[in-house]
Amino acid sequence: MKILLAEDTKDLNKNVTLLLKTQNYDVDNVFDGEEAINHILNDSYDCIILDIMMPKKDGISVLKELRKRHIVTPVLLLTAKAEVDDRVEGLDAGADDYLPKPFAFKELLARVRALIRRTNLASTEDISIADVLLEASTQSLTSQSSVRLSNKEYELMSLIMNNQDIDLSTEHLLEHVWRGEPNANESTVWLYISYLKKKLEMIGSKSVTIIGEKGGNFHITNTI
Repeated sequence: MKILLAEDTKDLNKNVTLLLKTQNYDVDNVFDGEEAINHILNDSYDCIILDIMMPKKDGISVLKELRKRHIVTPVLLLTAKAEVDDRVEGLDAGADDYLPKPFAFKELLARVRALIRRTNLASTEDISIADVLLEASTQSLTSQSSVRLSNKEYELMSLIMNNQDIDLSTEHLLEHVWRGEPNANESTVWLYISYLKKKLEMIGSKSVTIIGEKGGNFHITNTI
């Protein structure tokens, strides 16, 4: 499970990162909103934790940009603000939950678990095509090297690999991976296809590639 933490208070950032890692989460931690956006556009996460008050770009602005780009990853907002209007603004912008500061670490973990539980994994069996292995137990993609996948990346890769050389429509992928999530659309699918294409390059596969264009059909194929 992969989590992005965006929190500008260094001690809190460090402590929450360590806490999440003790629970076996993979954690990327950043200290401002611009860093958060850069990470989100280049990788996939199972949950994003955003502080509202951050330099360069505040958490609400980051959240609005994500939803505008049809990125539907669950978001937990951290806020020192106690006013109802601030909480409402965050929820209206697309947050899935919020947690006022100061908070108990046990409550943070419980809320993270609740957000991540919304995703059901597509397969419990390993799948291989040519020089690429998708391992269920670790949700990792392996060839010359290995990389962990987020839940959605894993579900999407599992579905595509189980249908090698079969064209799967954008609508089919939305139905079976995002299961009617209201803000998911063809841009969401294309974003995750792009993530997977990058990761196939990262692991050094020489023969496996995903074919397709935004809004159309997709399939995975062995090019050798």
